[in-house]
Amino acid sequence: MNSTLNSQVIEKLKAITGASGWLDDAVEMEPYLTEWRGLFCGQTPLLLSPATVGEVSAILRLCHEHGISIVPQGGNTGLAGGAIPGLNGKTEVLVSSRRMNAIREIDTANYTMTVEAGCILAELQNVAAEEGLCFPLSLAAEGTCQIGGNISTNAGGTNVLHYGNTRDLVLGLEVVLPDGSVYEGLRGLRKDNSGYDLKQLFIGAEGTLGFITAATLKLFPAPRSTTTAWLAVKDPAMAVQLYTEARGRIGDELVAFELMPRIALDMVFKHIHGCRDPMGVSYDWYVLMELASAREQVLTDDLLTEFLASCLESGSVSDGVVASSAAQRNELWRIRHCISEAEKGEGGNIKHDISVPVSRMPDFLTAADKAMQKLLPGVRPVPFGHLGDGNLHYNLSQPESMETQAFIDMWSIFNKAVHSLAVDMDGSFSAEHGIGSLKADELERLSSTTEMRLMRSIKQAIDPHGIMNPGKVLK
Repeated sequence: MNSTLNSQVIEKLKAITGASGWLDDAVEMEPYLTEWRGLFCGQTPLLLSPATVGEVSAILRLCHEHGISIVPQGGNTGLAGGAIPGLNGKTEVLVSSRRMNAIREIDTANYTMTVEAGCILAELQNVAAEEGLCFPLSLAAEGTCQIGGNISTNAGGTNVLHYGNTRDLVLGLEVVLPDGSVYEGLRGLRKDNSGYDLKQLFIGAEGTLGFITAATLKLFPAPRSTTTAWLAVKDPAMAVQLYTEARGRIGDELVAFELMPRIALDMVFKHIHGCRDPMGVSYDWYVLMELASAREQVLTDDLLTEFLASCLESGSVSDGVVASSAAQRNELWRIRHCISEAEKGEGGNIKHDISVPVSRMPDFLTAADKAMQKLLPGVRPVPFGHLGDGNLHYNLSQPESMETQAFIDMWSIFNKAVHSLAVDMDGSFSAEHGIGSLKADELERLSSTTEMRLMRSIKQAIDPHGIMNPGKVLK
C-alpha cells in the first residue's frame, strides 16, 4: 500500500494530539531517533505523543487509511533498533507512549496493577512498594524504560529466576490494532480458558502487531527480608555447581544468580565513578546471589550463612562478601548493572544476548572463547548475566591495539558465530533484548520454515497493510 504522508495528513495527525502532543523539529526529536549506543540513528518527519487510547486509535486509523507506517516507542532503551524509525529509508511516523503514564488501578486483594504503557518501570516498583507489594521486573534501565516497551520486548532482567519474564507478569492488555480498533483485554484473571490467549500475540512482538496502551500486571507480596552475597568462584563450571546446590538447599527463596568475569569488574572500576571492589583479592569469576523471603531477616541471613559455610568447606566458593546493609546491597548491584556502560569506555563493543541450558553454559563459554580468538586474536570476551536462567550477555570488546571501526565492521561475522553456537547447543540467539532491526536477518537464518510461515501469517492477519513497525522482527 502506498504511503501518502503529505502536509494535509500531517496536520490532521497533529490535530489529533493537540499542540503539546507532537514534535517536528529535528533538534528536539534527536533524542528519540538515536539508540543509546549510537548504533542506530533514524529519521522521521513527525513524532506524536498521544495522551489517551482514543488519540492512539485515531492516529492508527488515519495512518491505516493512508498507508502510513508507524513505529511505536517507549523509553528508547532498547539494544536492537526496534523503536527507531526510518532505518529502512522510508517515511515513518514515530509514536511515543511517554504521555500515557497513568496508574489506572491497584487491586491489592487481587494482587494486580493496571497501568498505562508510558509508566516508568522504577515508578511502578515504587508504587507497588508503597502498598506493601512487589512488582518484580528489574533491569539496568528501569529508571528510564517504560512498561509498554518492556512488554513489547518481553524483557527479562535479574529476577527471572524466581518470577519469570515480563510475559509471566502480564495478566491483561489493552492494544490499539493497526486499523484503529481496540483490543480490550484488561482482565486481572489468573485462570481464563475462553479461547486463544490473544494477549500473548502482542507480548514480545515489538510493536509489529499493534500499539500497547495499557496492561494489567501481577503483583506479589513484598519480601520481608533480602540477603545478598558477592562470591568468588573458580570458573563457570563451579558457578553452575554452586547454582545447583543453591536451588536444592534454598529453593524458591533464591531470586537472582548472576555471573561475571574479572575483566568486566576491571572495566567498571576503571570507568564508573564510585564503584569499588567488594573484595581485597582478585578472582577470575564472581557470582552475585540474592535471597528474598517472607520470613524474618535473621532467618534468611542464617539460611545464607549456613549455605555459604558448607560451600566454603566443599570448595565450590573461594571467597565471599555478604551485604550488611541496604546500601551495601545497592553497591553490589550497581557493579553488576554498570557493566554495559563501562564497556563503552573500552572502545568498540559487540553485544550478544544468548541463552543456553544452564548445564551447557560452561561448554558454551569454552567453545565461544576459542572461536572468537580464532576469528580475531586479542579480542576481549566480556560474558556476564543471568546464569540462573541460562541467559548470558556474551559481549566482545575490541583488542586494545585495534581501531574501533575496523572492529565494528566485523559485527556480522561475530554475530553469526556466536548465534550459531548458541542454537547448536539447544539455545537461543535472542534471550531478552528482542529482534528489532539488528537481528531480523538472524531470525530468518536460524528459524525453521514453519516458524517463519506461522509468524508471517499472524502478521498478515493482524496488519495486512504492514504499517506497524515495518522491517522490525520480520523483514
